[in-house]
Amino acid sequence: MNILLLIGTLLAFLGVALGAFGAHALKDKFPEPRYEQYWNTAVQYQMYHALGIILLAILSMDSLVGPTGLIVWAGYLMFVGVIFFSGSLYVLSVTGVKKLGAITPIGGVLFLVAWVLVFIEAIN
Repeated sequence: MNILLLIGTLLAFLGVALGAFGAHALKDKFPEPRYEQYWNTAVQYQMYHALGIILLAILSMDSLVGPTGLIVWAGYLMFVGVIFFSGSLYVLSVTGVKKLGAITPIGGVLFLVAWVLVFIEAIN
């Protein structure tokens, strides 16, 4: 069983569901209009990184790359990045608690580190 593939597909499924939920059920419920944009940014980055994780899962199954430590680490860092980045924006969007915005950059840094690991794997 490929855990990264499971994580990636679950995040993609949830990204579609949360995108629809934000567009329909929450349309008029955001504390301020800009919070809808935060929600949409969370969905967008979740989907980008869900697809990234799926790509890493496929690469880890490939006989040329295989499940290298860097590929697996990158996948898990993307997953945790989604939790911090998108998760904090989802909660901020519906609660208006601005202090949650301090958590968001942690997820962004995890995304960056994950992509650097993929780059390092690509040049090796």
